[in-house]
Amino acid sequence: MSRGGGPVVVKLGGSFAFSNRLRDWIATLASCAGRVVIVPGGGPFADAVRSAQATMGFDDQAAHHMAVLAIEQFGRALIGLNDMLSPADSAAAIKGGLAAGRVPVWMPAGMVLAARNIPGSWDVTSDSLAAWLAGTIGASRLLLIKHVVSLTGRELFEDLAARGIVDKAFPRFHKMSAVSALILDSSDYEGALAAIRNGADIGVPVQCIGPVAIG
Repeated sequence: MSRGGGPVVVKLGGSFAFSNRLRDWIATLASCAGRVVIVPGGGPFADAVRSAQATMGFDDQAAHHMAVLAIEQFGRALIGLNDMLSPADSAAAIKGGLAAGRVPVWMPAGMVLAARNIPGSWDVTSDSLAAWLAGTIGASRLLLIKHVVSLTGRELFEDLAARGIVDKAFPRFHKMSAVSALILDSSDYEGALAAIRNGADIGVPVQCIGPVAIG
């Protein structure tokens, strides 16, 4: 485990689905087996839900359920890229995967759909779900891998939510989690290794309004 005793939760967004950096990220995280949990984004699978909702007109609750399943679809795709990755659909399964020296890839449907404090809304995406999971399993920190290079470290998560860099609900879920969070650039593999293996202070720590500071 990394500094703080718990695993590191890494949100790997669906925007990496067709990126030439995806396999490098999977190899990097696989090399940290036993210390890291991957939270996939929804990517093209969630985009398909958005498109279908616009055409068919089903409500946000149905869309939320389908989007959570879209996260599982991307997660299954990631698992198919490296034998060190394995599915985990509960806190116990995550703990077991870590103990076995694997990289648990969170399959969120069961936990998320049973949680009373997670609203069925597009305001809640895998960013917020990653923060929620980090708090639930006692993670040491949360890393958000983002295609963003212009952050100074003086931003607030509320500002990033307004800019669409994290989802609208993330500031609230981050405060609830009480887990420190960092944003890493999409090419910062070495920084991720240092953060996961040694607890290094890398990436961009971003402040959150309220009693919980991060970094």
